[in-house]
Amino acid sequence: MKRDKTIGTLLIVGAVGVMIPYTVLTLTFDYPDILRQDTGSILTAFHGGGVSLILTWLAFALLGFPLIVAYSMIGQKLELQRTEMRWVTVLGIISGIVQIIGLLRWVFIVPVLAANYVNAAEPAPREAISVSFMVIHQFGGVLLGEHLGQLLTVIWTIFTAYALLKTAIISRWLAYFAYAASFIYLLAQAELLATVVPGFPTIDVAGFLGSTLWLIWIMLTGIQFLKHADITSNQPAS
Repeated sequence: MKRDKTIGTLLIVGAVGVMIPYTVLTLTFDYPDILRQDTGSILTAFHGGGVSLILTWLAFALLGFPLIVAYSMIGQKLELQRTEMRWVTVLGIISGIVQIIGLLRWVFIVPVLAANYVNAAEPAPREAISVSFMVIHQFGGVLLGEHLGQLLTVIWTIFTAYALLKTAIISRWLAYFAYAASFIYLLAQAELLATVVPGFPTIDVAGFLGSTLWLIWIMLTGIQFLKHADITSNQPAS
């Protein structure tokens, strides 16, 4: 009962914690659309954001940490009934960690590159900085944060929703909501392939819509855990 309340609280706090800086970045940094702009525009816009933009990225990276704790606790709760949850939990934790690493590049690496780019007086240094940024951006952002992070999140969501349905913690419609959100989120992988395969067909809205629906599912699941805890606490002792 106490564990269910903790899980529910962590899911809600983590989802809200991610949504707030995400919204701020959307309004102040044209995120996530800016990620596919040319390097000079990204670095110049980032440098113009100053300290407040760096701190927003730091918040974006760290405020989702409660979700990683929730992944672990959900796995511990379900693994005795659903043995596959042991490796599913590992994948969920890895997904959170690689996404945090990817986001932290905006805190500890990009500010240095942006400052040097803006202050460079000659084209040659700017070109070198642009190449450095593209490598970091492609590795830390596209590969780690977006590809591995999102793909493992989708896998965790599908298996966890199924396990929660089978153990009667969430209702059927909420499990189907998770499957639909995961499918849309998975379609965003096409945009990542388009960064290395010119002309690869993409659905531009998939990333934003999929991640938003996923966060909504996380919050709804958190509420369901809180309700489940209340129901359990009101059951008469046998």
